[in-house]
Amino acid sequence: MVNGKLLTVNRHRATTCLAVVLSCAAILRADETLSKADAVRFQAKLTQIEKNAATAPKRGAGPRVTAVTDAEVNSYLKFLAGTQVPVGIADPILHGAGDGRVTGRAVVDLDAVRTQKKRTWSDPFAYLTGRLPVSAQGTLTTTNGTGRFVLDSAEISGVAVPKSLLQELLTYYSKSSERPNGINMDDPFELPSAIKEIKVGNGNTTIVQ
Repeated sequence: MVNGKLLTVNRHRATTCLAVVLSCAAILRADETLSKADAVRFQAKLTQIEKNAATAPKRGAGPRVTAVTDAEVNSYLKFLAGTQVPVGIADPILHGAGDGRVTGRAVVDLDAVRTQKKRTWSDPFAYLTGRLPVSAQGTLTTTNGTGRFVLDSAEISGVAVPKSLLQELLTYYSKSSERPNGINMDDPFELPSAIKEIKVGNGNTTIVQ
């Protein structure tokens, strides 16, 4: 999804960005390129969103709206996100497909997840090694400051995988001192920075405060 508090306050911010706010499988359209200029634009918009959250709206004023593009988000992830992207996740690419549908892709270190516990022969993770592309798509709905993500499908190296496998990845990479059990993708989540709604369009996202 540097002072990127939009993408949440701790590691939850980075994981929400990768797995919820805009989640893990699409290639940018051919006419889109990543640039430091777009990364800086997105960072400036994050700063404005944080200022909005800290400042009461003027009496009678309407919602405060900020529009961001996929190119800005992905440029930010590539050039400026830094430690907001957990170690073990690389090259995230995120895409808004319209009507709340989101897709994304990242290269994920599966060894880190596989070796955290003993695996049986029937466990798919027993056979997944190295760093492989993980992709997913689903639908993000938000209202009154709360969001929910519904997974449609997920793949590893182009092979469809069950939701439980993606959940284990999400759990591992979203663990923190505040969330020792990580994030459950089925749980609703509070939107940060006084955001009321996130509207995912085709190649763009609108943040309403």
